[in-house]
Amino acid sequence: MDFNDIQNAWNNEKTENVVLPNNLEKIQTANTPLDKIRKNLKNELIYQIITVISIGFVPLIYHFEAKWLTPFYLLFSIFVAVCIYYLVKLYLFYKRLNNITLKTKDSLYETYFDVRLNMELYKTFGFALTPFMILFLIGFLYSKFAGSSNFQMLSFSNSQLISLFSVIIFSILFMGLALEWWVHHFYGKYAKEIKKVIDELKEE
Repeated sequence: MDFNDIQNAWNNEKTENVVLPNNLEKIQTANTPLDKIRKNLKNELIYQIITVISIGFVPLIYHFEAKWLTPFYLLFSIFVAVCIYYLVKLYLFYKRLNNITLKTKDSLYETYFDVRLNMELYKTFGFALTPFMILFLIGFLYSKFAGSSNFQMLSFSNSQLISLFSVIIFSILFMGLALEWWVHHFYGKYAKEIKKVIDELKEE
């Protein structure tokens, strides 16, 4: 192979991952929103773990009757299993974010899509917990009012049942909207900043 062959091979080599100094500076501007995502996720993991543990002490704090302890902790054990599954996935995502070094376009793309994927995972986590929270609330209210002489669980009228189901549906919808706002506020707006950097790089 002579010099011309070497030069042609060099010119034909892919340069998609080659980053010019000005592009490198632009890519590294994505570190700021990424740091905010890391910080929010770290705080979120801590608060979530504390909340899950705290829920386990609710029967003791509110002095549940002995007959309610078994069904409560049966439901709570399933709740904890679901939480562990999602929290481990979010923790692994957090560890990946800590190990990321944004120096190439590819690393920026991969990070952005990882953030978007885990935003959807977080939403799924929230929706998975919503039925548990509603059941906990119903069980809590029932345990508090079951001893009342005016309380009869099976004597709901049709209008009361409709009202009850309406409240449940509204609660689920409210939780969904609240979850969308939460994810956007703590993660989505920073993901948009990273996407803006990607779009700027495409224009060059």
